[in-house]
Amino acid sequence: MLQFERFTLNNGLRVLVHTDRATPMVAMNILYDVGARDEDTARTGFAHLFEHLMFGGSVNIPEYDEPLQMAGGENNAYTTNDITNYYIQLPLQNMETAFWLESDRMLSLAFSEKSLDVQRKVVCEEFKEHYLNKPYGDTWHVLRKLAYTTHPYRWPTIGENLEQIEKAQLDDVKAFFFKHYRPSNAVLCMAGNITTEQVKTLAEKWFGDIPAGDKYERNLPAEPRQEQARSLDVYADVPLDALYKAWHISGRLAPSYYATDLITEVMGSGQSSRLYRRLVKEEQLFSSIGCYHTGSLDPGLLVIEGKVREGKSIEAANEAVEKEIAILLAEGITDSELQKSKNKIESMIAFEDMSLLNRANNLAFYELIGDAALINDEWDKYNAVTIESLLDTAKEVFREGNSNTLFYRKKI
Repeated sequence: MLQFERFTLNNGLRVLVHTDRATPMVAMNILYDVGARDEDTARTGFAHLFEHLMFGGSVNIPEYDEPLQMAGGENNAYTTNDITNYYIQLPLQNMETAFWLESDRMLSLAFSEKSLDVQRKVVCEEFKEHYLNKPYGDTWHVLRKLAYTTHPYRWPTIGENLEQIEKAQLDDVKAFFFKHYRPSNAVLCMAGNITTEQVKTLAEKWFGDIPAGDKYERNLPAEPRQEQARSLDVYADVPLDALYKAWHISGRLAPSYYATDLITEVMGSGQSSRLYRRLVKEEQLFSSIGCYHTGSLDPGLLVIEGKVREGKSIEAANEAVEKEIAILLAEGITDSELQKSKNKIESMIAFEDMSLLNRANNLAFYELIGDAALINDEWDKYNAVTIESLLDTAKEVFREGNSNTLFYRKKI
């Protein structure tokens, strides 16, 4: 069980403290409650652009990385459709460096046309390299638009198209920052050989005077229940045909989330999973196949994706996947399959908890979605899933009208 204490500054910044006496390092994690789902439809890609801009210098610190490296620290960040996360690890004796670096970024970026131009070009190159010029690179652009008609999950984190990033203006960037990157919209977690009083003193010193800003109230359009199956053919210069099938699932806080996660373990996680054993090893229809879910806070997607083996029909491959789903719905799973999947999840949870950074990250995440204490209930919720509850969830997910099939075909 992960122990922690919490307090909230007057400006709304929520602070968590996790004490670990066995490490000479300290981890700081700042989680902002903003992701690609919070973007304007005409200005997508801004959350990810900000991940880059936040390293371009702040109001009092022209170079973010240099003082951190001098203090023996390292840092990184990531953006999803739901959140933006920044994290630092550095020696305990230099802990205050993390506070003044991160507080200055939260206070205000050093907005300039030069910084925006530099980071805009970086993101545009990333877009071209990974999403336009890479085989299968546009898959999630296509698949999200196929599966979502209304909710902003219909575009990926990088943005809906390159043009919107290229046209990002300084005024738009400033407005996005002061709307979302505020103390009242953030969670800070400190982990290491520290006390709550130490953290409280430093948090008040460095973050306490930052204006709270208006609390962002999320009001996103809900995705309607899908009642008709959808399919789409795409032709591209790729080495193999690829099959992508997606079904809508419940959000991260729904009770069925845990059954859904276990379904993906049974069906397509690793070489002993059903889909891999039968469709890669035995029938040799696919060269690779996997099953996973997006883990989104709002209702997300369960996805089966695979590369079709050379000389095999993508239609036959799709039929074989449908057959495996039908077997699951008709026969359920065995006790040993359920237990094996639970054991794997339990090991993953234990392994994650070994890392100081992971603990800081996860505590901040659970605080953001409701209460950091939820982290200690995760295994119990997985363990409570039964064969019957898993089958009930599978029947809801794999409804015929809930499917979205993308046939990504090799251009002849």
